[in-house]
Amino acid sequence: QVQLAESGGGAVQAGGSLRLSCAASGFTFGNYRMGWYRQAPGKERELVAAITDDVTAMFGDSMKGRFSISRDNAKNTVFLQMNSLKPEDTAVYYCNAHPNRGGWPDYWGQGTQVTVSS
Repeated sequence: QVQLAESGGGAVQAGGSLRLSCAASGFTFGNYRMGWYRQAPGKERELVAAITDDVTAMFGDSMKGRFSISRDNAKNTVFLQMNSLKPEDTAVYYCNAHPNRGGWPDYWGQGTQVTVSS
């Protein structure tokens, strides 16, 4: 049974930091690119950051320089460190597992709320 269990969301003031974690189980972690997406009310889901099994990272444009992503393959966990948070970062953040090869599904977590107040 596949599970992506997110944690670390919450409320923070602008300029603050949060660290999200996503613990994965039920699939071969190393065969997946792991990432974070977010969705704000009335907006489409967008890529925040993703990291491949060989530790190549990619970021959404508005996150570059403020967010970092890492993964611990021994613990099947991916982390998102968010610094210099802005009110526009307020959204539900979802953990994603994207297969390295075709023919396998994407997996999604339930989401964790991040609220940044001004």
